[in-house]
Amino acid sequence: MIDSSILQRLGETLAARKSADPASSYVAGLMAKGEDAILRKVAEESAETLLASKEGDKLHVVREVADLWFHSMVLLAWHGLTPGDVLAELQRREGVSGVAEKASRKP
Repeated sequence: MIDSSILQRLGETLAARKSADPASSYVAGLMAKGEDAILRKVAEESAETLLASKEGDKLHVVREVADLWFHSMVLLAWHGLTPGDVLAELQRREGVSGVAEKASRKP
């Protein structure tokens, strides 16, 4: 079984890198460039995930989704959020119809 605590450990590392020297860390450098740079990376990795899926290469899909998750977690850290915040939201939605969940959201 895969150790799911990797998300927590990665989240802690990303939060720590937020204040690191941009010259010494990819994440610190990305954060130093600001939210727009982070959002561009999330969009780029999302597009690469879509393309990998269309190619049908499962390993490529896994690698691109890993990149997408990683950069999404950088975005969470940018906002002072953690993987636990997302997991709590997923837990809140567990067992709730997607239609009902969407209808419950405030506009």
